[in-house]
Amino acid sequence: AALMIAPVALSFFASIKPSADAVAIPPTYLPRTLSLENYWKIIHYQAGLWTYVSNSLIVAVMAIVFVLALCVPAGYGLARFKFRGKEVLFLMLLLPLMIPYQALLSPLYLMFAKIGLANTHLGLAIVHTILQVPFSIYLMRNSFEGVPKELEEAAVIDGANSFQCFWRVSLPLTVPGMITVALFAFITSWNEFLAALVVMNKETAFTVPIMLVGVRTGHMFSVDWGALQAGIIVSIVPCLAIYV
Repeated sequence: AALMIAPVALSFFASIKPSADAVAIPPTYLPRTLSLENYWKIIHYQAGLWTYVSNSLIVAVMAIVFVLALCVPAGYGLARFKFRGKEVLFLMLLLPLMIPYQALLSPLYLMFAKIGLANTHLGLAIVHTILQVPFSIYLMRNSFEGVPKELEEAAVIDGANSFQCFWRVSLPLTVPGMITVALFAFITSWNEFLAALVVMNKETAFTVPIMLVGVRTGHMFSVDWGALQAGIIVSIVPCLAIYV
C-alpha cells in the first residue's frame, strides 16, 4: 500500500507548491509554503476545467451503458445456449484483443466523418465501447457460467421463460461481474487519450487527458510540473469516487 500511495502523495505535495518550488533543483519533496495557484490555473485553463470533466463524464457514462447493453446479453447467450459454432464465434469476438486499437483509429475516423459522428461525444463513446467489448464479453460469460444451471431449471419448472430466467434469476447473481465491467469501462474511457485526440478537434469537446497534455506546457515550452500534478490529482478523484 505504501509503494502504491507514495507516488500519489508526492504528486499531491507537488500540486500545492508554488511554481518556483515545483521546478527547484535539487527537488524538495515536501512543500515549504502552501499554494493553490496550480489548481487555480487548471480550473481556468482555456475552456475551463468543468468543460473537460463533463466531456469525460458524458463519454464514460455512455460507454458504460453501451458496454453493459451489448455484453451482458452476449455473455448470457454464450454461457447458457448451445448452438453450432458457439466456441468459434466466441474466439472471433476475442480476436480484436490482438489488434492494437491505434491501427483502427484512421479508418474509424474516416467512417465517423462520413456519417457525422466525428467530433461528437457519441462517436468517442462508440470507440471506447469497441475497445472494451471483447474483454467485457469474456468477463460476463464467465460470470454467467458461475451461476448454477439448477436455479434456472427450477425457474423453468415454475413456468419461467428464457427471458425471465435471465432477468430474474441469473442477472441479479452476476451484479459483481457487471460492476467490474462498468469499472473497467469507466477507467478505460476516462484515461483514454489517443482516440479522444483523433476524434475530437474542438477545444470545447476535449476530455481530461487532452487537457493534461495542454496544461503541462509552461513558459518557453518547459514543463509546468505544478499544474501537471494538480491536473493529475483532479483526474484521479472521479476514478476513486466511482470505485468506492
